[in-house]
Amino acid sequence: MLRSLLDRVEPAFRPGGRLARLHPLFEALDTIFYTPGHVTAGPSHVRDGADLKRIMILVVVSLAGTIAMAMYNTGLQAHRAIEAGAAPRDAWQTGAMLWLGLPFASGDWVACSVHGALYFLPVMIVTYAVGGFWEGLFAQVRGHEINEGFAVTGMLIPLTLPAGIPLWQVAAGTTFGVVIGKEIFGGTGMNFLNPALTARAFLFFAYPAEMSGNVWVAAAPAAAGVDAVIGATYLAGAAEQGTAAFSGLSWWEAFVGTVPGSMGETSALACLAGALLLVVTGVGSWRIMAAVTLGTVVTALALNAIGSATNPLFGVPFWWHMVLGGWAFGTAFMATDPVTAAQTDTGRWIFGALVGVFAVLIRVVNPAYPEGMMLAILLMNVFAPTIDYFVVRRNIRRRQVRAAVP
Repeated sequence: MLRSLLDRVEPAFRPGGRLARLHPLFEALDTIFYTPGHVTAGPSHVRDGADLKRIMILVVVSLAGTIAMAMYNTGLQAHRAIEAGAAPRDAWQTGAMLWLGLPFASGDWVACSVHGALYFLPVMIVTYAVGGFWEGLFAQVRGHEINEGFAVTGMLIPLTLPAGIPLWQVAAGTTFGVVIGKEIFGGTGMNFLNPALTARAFLFFAYPAEMSGNVWVAAAPAAAGVDAVIGATYLAGAAEQGTAAFSGLSWWEAFVGTVPGSMGETSALACLAGALLLVVTGVGSWRIMAAVTLGTVVTALALNAIGSATNPLFGVPFWWHMVLGGWAFGTAFMATDPVTAAQTDTGRWIFGALVGVFAVLIRVVNPAYPEGMMLAILLMNVFAPTIDYFVVRRNIRRRQVRAAVP
């Protein structure tokens, strides 16, 4: 029935039809449910059975565990704060929980997931609405189809944000990430910066009060009517106390992700599951993931050996770097972006290793930026084309030497 309906209205969107200008929007809707009706008719150079739509869907599927954990942990942190005596009485989410008859209990995983969804879903809806508007507008102006790139970007942006961020800031950040980070360069495949990280970086520097690592914690009782209880993340605390900031926190708890942080970045376990799916399906580069890990381990061990009497972060071991902040999320889903990462195999090793090195250096050497993963990936996005250039030039020189006739 749906196929028949779309076929009946399609002529109006073809060239010469009264709705021809809206063809990109119709094509986007059609290809959400069905494969494109027009394919290459002549000889083509087929490299892989996967297309852009299939790749993007696989990435979205790989994010399923991270999304589920984001909703559960957001509700868990809210319930822990409520149990500590600081109930967010004025938040509409609390009213919705009361209307649904769900308890504010950290031990009830259903209640935690529903409460967290009441924070996560509005952010995701705003992201898709604003980003979809800009994608559709640029497609209309340029007269080309709406591609599936934003299907992933629209999922990544909410996962990098704290739960209590104002929705108007979500709209502003999404606009910046889509327009400045991607569309002005030509759209998906033409951008050299990760749009989701570009959006987060904009919000990080434009609204540091909401993005500087202050999130829900089980804090002391606060005044009635507050919207949330905030406090420093464990990484921010380590800048003053070193590993002593992790007292009372087990490594396993941090690995699972039941700790304060941005909604989708806390669970290294969920990120690992998504990373395995990306590697098995060939969508994510295992070389980049392995190189990021190697760069992180080597840099952390070096800083541990050097030590510092004034900077406790020098003493944080690599296994804590990997489970706190956005390290796991960035390694699995951001650094492996096939558009903004290095394209050559050798380049991927170099790119990933430098991401790991700079992520630790930014965290440790400049404690004002405890979340160094975001800045490290964006920095290497800028240098990825240069890395590939020199790798390709080196390969050309090697082949010229082999082909030289004595």
